[in-house]
Amino acid sequence: MLIQIATIGKLKEKYLVAGIAEYAKRLGPYVKLLLTEVPDEKAPETMSPAEEAQVRDREGERLLAQIKPDAHVIALALDGELWSSEDLAVQLDKLATYGKSHVAFVIGGSTGLSPAVLRRAQQKLSFGRMTLPHQLMRLVLIEQVYRAVKINRGEPYHK
Repeated sequence: MLIQIATIGKLKEKYLVAGIAEYAKRLGPYVKLLLTEVPDEKAPETMSPAEEAQVRDREGERLLAQIKPDAHVIALALDGELWSSEDLAVQLDKLATYGKSHVAFVIGGSTGLSPAVLRRAQQKLSFGRMTLPHQLMRLVLIEQVYRAVKINRGEPYHK
């Protein structure tokens, strides 16, 4: 299975880079992992709603250009479904069983995901109602993907 994590912006924080690299290494024997970073849109700190929409749309176009047509897209969104680790494992197992060998998780930038990306997504996933930095979500997501893989294989890790 190919797991793609498509995100906005380059990850700069060394501790996040190191954490993601560790989980990418751990996932290596189980899945093909593709970490896709697209440039964020340069924008001022304070923006009007129209400017925020423009930023989301431009970043969304860049994200969509990196996702293959046959990918099953799961967008991370505050209004998405709340899944447990076991639920994520079940979802990934079902996708693999029914021939969806490419799953793309999409994480938006600081202004969120564009309507076009949300329309492209077959599912929306939320990690809770709290807003987390999109850079931190990369680490949280990759750890949960690793946990789901271990659950599906019946291997120790998940407790």
